[in-house]
Amino acid sequence: MQSKRGKFIAVEGIDGSGKSTQVAELCSRLKAEGHKIYPTFEPTNGPIGSLIRQMFSTRITADDKTIAALFVADRLDHLQNPVNGVLKKLEEGFTVITDRYYFSSYAYHGAHMPLDWVIQSNALSAELLRPDLNIFIDIPPQVGFDRVHANRADVEIYETLENIKKVYATYQKAFDLLNDVEKIVSIDGNRSMEEVAGDLYQISVDCITERA
Repeated sequence: MQSKRGKFIAVEGIDGSGKSTQVAELCSRLKAEGHKIYPTFEPTNGPIGSLIRQMFSTRITADDKTIAALFVADRLDHLQNPVNGVLKKLEEGFTVITDRYYFSSYAYHGAHMPLDWVIQSNALSAELLRPDLNIFIDIPPQVGFDRVHANRADVEIYETLENIKKVYATYQKAFDLLNDVEKIVSIDGNRSMEEVAGDLYQISVDCITERA
């Protein structure tokens, strides 16, 4: 008998939203409670994702369109990889929780090029797999900028205040555009870590236990 297909949850947010910390905490809690969880992230730690990370840290120079195209390729491998791809894990019955998915591309790349182009370039990923739930940890851009610069010595190319503001605005634009085909929930991230974690946990559990 085949195991029931797992749910796919994507967690989104601007830089400094606390997203990665919250995803790690959420996955640990769900695993401890007996849920079958597979945590993942984008860009991946595969060959294409590693190349993207080198571009982010300016070890390799590339323009916005090249980076956007590499994200498309990395995402397709993330979904379809025969060893640890998201689609494979879902079929094995895991709930897959990803730290970033295509809304990150829409927001970060759509801030520098036509949003319609970015959405269209990711159309195959959306066709292969839309999240059962997109969760956006919502904080003001200034708060995100302050957190990033308070906690890290090395700042990546997208982490200027001007860019974070553009990214935030483009997230909202993308959510409005795709609200009829995507399930999107926003969480107020401008609160204590415990409060945010509580909301993230409850929303995720509701999704996981919801009947298909």
